[in-house]
Amino acid sequence: MANVLAVTEQRGGVLRKASREVVWAARQLADAMGGTVDALVLGAAGVDVAAAKLGEAGADRVLVAEDASFARYAPGGYAGTATAVVKEGGYGVVLVAATAAGKDLAPRIAARLDAPLASDVTAVGFESGKVTAARPVYAGRAIQQLRFDAPLAVVSLRPNTFAPGSAAKAGAVSKVPAVTGARVVVREVKAAGEGKLDVAEASVVVSGGRGLKGPEHFALIEGLAKAFGAAVGASRAVVDAGWRPHAEQVGQTGKTVSPQLYVAVGISGAIQHLAGMKTAKVIVAINKDKDAPIFQVADYGIVGDLFEIVPKLTEEVAKARAG
Repeated sequence: MANVLAVTEQRGGVLRKASREVVWAARQLADAMGGTVDALVLGAAGVDVAAAKLGEAGADRVLVAEDASFARYAPGGYAGTATAVVKEGGYGVVLVAATAAGKDLAPRIAARLDAPLASDVTAVGFESGKVTAARPVYAGRAIQQLRFDAPLAVVSLRPNTFAPGSAAKAGAVSKVPAVTGARVVVREVKAAGEGKLDVAEASVVVSGGRGLKGPEHFALIEGLAKAFGAAVGASRAVVDAGWRPHAEQVGQTGKTVSPQLYVAVGISGAIQHLAGMKTAKVIVAINKDKDAPIFQVADYGIVGDLFEIVPKLTEEVAKARAG
């Protein structure tokens, strides 16, 4: 039997969506291993209020480390506290969300514990007494199967891949010491514009590519996104050209998204882009080139002029949602 520690993430005292996904994935893994799930929450005073809800996400216990320096992501403090908790609790697996902060935190924890790390994992399991994982490689062209032979495994999970469930119970909340005194202090986090959805967390994403011909035509994408109540995404070529901010980039060198609906407008479907969105539940592609690679992964494809199609689609979506 081995217990699982799920390291969660909060922002402004509010647990991020990826936290529930990590805790639920930990629940499934612990059940297969015959172990229990502890969820670690790091934040400033008062974060325990949000932490109490993690019992419903699958945690048997919720461990809270509070310190003023934890209001924002603190690399040294977070890693030091998580490491101390792992050593004290004797866990067999540590799960972290592969968010921007998680991609920085997971390697720190693994290095401090001299443990193997599997990053950006899309599946985790337990077979023949070993923890297993799977992750995309070569820009999503292949799936790498991994097996941990070490007594401790550190795994970061790709966001929007592990759908959270409900355990319908309240996990016991207890405090653990916060390890502080880190050399690096995060002074400020510049967030996206107020009210702007994050493509990594949105359930619907509408993305635009070079087929829009210019940044001024992204108003079409914004209009369709507004009709859907969706986030706006962009291809790498568009971001490199300076049309859109990097925060909207979807792809291997941008953000990985797995929304319920992904609408690709004027995007050819280069492998770099597909690596970041091919796990979306439903993919709709609009492109004038019937041989565009995006149609190979799309569930629904519309071949035609996006400047004619998108306005009409926006109008119909708005009507449907209003009704």
